[in-house]
Amino acid sequence: MIYDVAIIGAGIAGASLAAELGPQTRVVIVEGEAFPGYHSTGRSAAFWDETYGGPGVQPLTTASGPLLATPEPALSDTGFLSPRGALFVGRESEVAQFASLKADFAGTDVRLDALDHAAAIGRAPGLRDSWTQALWQPACADIDVARLHAAYLSMARRNGSRLETNSPVSSLSRRDGVWEIVSKGQTYRAAILVNAAGAWADEVAAMARVPPIGIQPYRRTMAQVRISPSAPANLPLVIHIGGDFYLKPDAGGRIWLSPHDETPVAASDVAAEEYDVALAIDRLQSLMDWTIEAIERKWAGLRSFAPDRLPVYGFDPAEPDFFWCAGQGGFGIQTAPAAAKLAAAMLLKASPDDAVKDIDPTPFAAARFRTE
Repeated sequence: MIYDVAIIGAGIAGASLAAELGPQTRVVIVEGEAFPGYHSTGRSAAFWDETYGGPGVQPLTTASGPLLATPEPALSDTGFLSPRGALFVGRESEVAQFASLKADFAGTDVRLDALDHAAAIGRAPGLRDSWTQALWQPACADIDVARLHAAYLSMARRNGSRLETNSPVSSLSRRDGVWEIVSKGQTYRAAILVNAAGAWADEVAAMARVPPIGIQPYRRTMAQVRISPSAPANLPLVIHIGGDFYLKPDAGGRIWLSPHDETPVAASDVAAEEYDVALAIDRLQSLMDWTIEAIERKWAGLRSFAPDRLPVYGFDPAEPDFFWCAGQGGFGIQTAPAAAKLAAAMLLKASPDDAVKDIDPTPFAAARFRTE
C-alpha cells in the first residue's frame, strides 16, 4: 500500500505528530532502534519550564502546559505534570543576567519573582552564602515523560498508524511521485516523508537528496547522586543563571545533576564522560553545603539544534513532499503537544487547532534556511 505519511523516528517528535495526524491519515513510523525514544526522549531531565529554550520557544511551551496538565481524552484521562517550581540562582556578579532573563519574558505570562538569599535558602536548603541572587518560577513542573511518550504511541496506534521498530533506514528515493523507504529488505511507500530523526535529521535529509540544514547533535550529561542530608521531596529545579548546572530531586532523597554541557558529537549512542560528571560534582559542591555520598548512576543523551536554535517544522522548498520535524533541542518534550498540533496543521494544510491558532509558525519553517 501507499501510506499518506511515512515518519522517520518514533521519539517524542514522531510519536506526537503521528498521533495528531489522526485516523484520516494513513501513517507508518519507521524507527531504527528496538525501543522508541532511546537516544533523547528516554534520557530527558523531564521538566516543563517556560523559560527553557528562550523567548522564541516559549509560545510552544506555554501552549503545551494546559495540554500536558489536562490532556484531551483521546490521549489520556490523567495529566502528565506534577508541581515542582524552578529556582534560578547566581552570584552578585551575575545581576545583569537576571535582568536579561526577566527582560526576555517581559510582556508574557511567564512569572519570575525576585527572592532574597533567605527566601532562596527556604526553597533550597543548603544553598551557600555566595549565591545571593535568585528568581522563583512557580509554574515549572515535572513531566512524566515515559507515560507521555507511551500515550502518544498508543494514540497513534489507535488511529491506525503502523510502527516498525528495529528498522534503520538504508535508502530513501522518489519514484513516480512516491517516497520509497527501504529498511532491512522491507520497502514502505508514502506520499509524504517526515524527517523526525532527531540527531540523525541531517543524515536522513542527505539520504533523501534534500540539502541538510545544519542540525548539530550535542551530548548532555546527567548523574544520579546520593547526598546527605537527603534532598527534600519539594526541592525545586535549581538552575544556574549562567548555565553551569541544573539539578532536581529524585526518589529517595537523591538528586539528578547536570553540568549543563553541550558537547558537539556525531549522531551516535552517547555515554557520560568522567570529566563532565566530575565537573558537575565540582559545581554542586560550590553551590550547596551537602555531603556527596555516592554517584549512583550516570548517563548522557542527545540534544539536536538547528543553527538558530529554534525547532524546524514544515515542508522543504527544495523538496515539497519532504517535511521537517526536527531540531527540538532539549525542549522537544515540553513543547510536544503544541508543536505536534502546529506541525500536523502545516502538513495537512489545515486550520490549526484552537490551542495553537495564535502561534505564528513562520519562525519554525524550514524555508528560513533556504535562499532563492
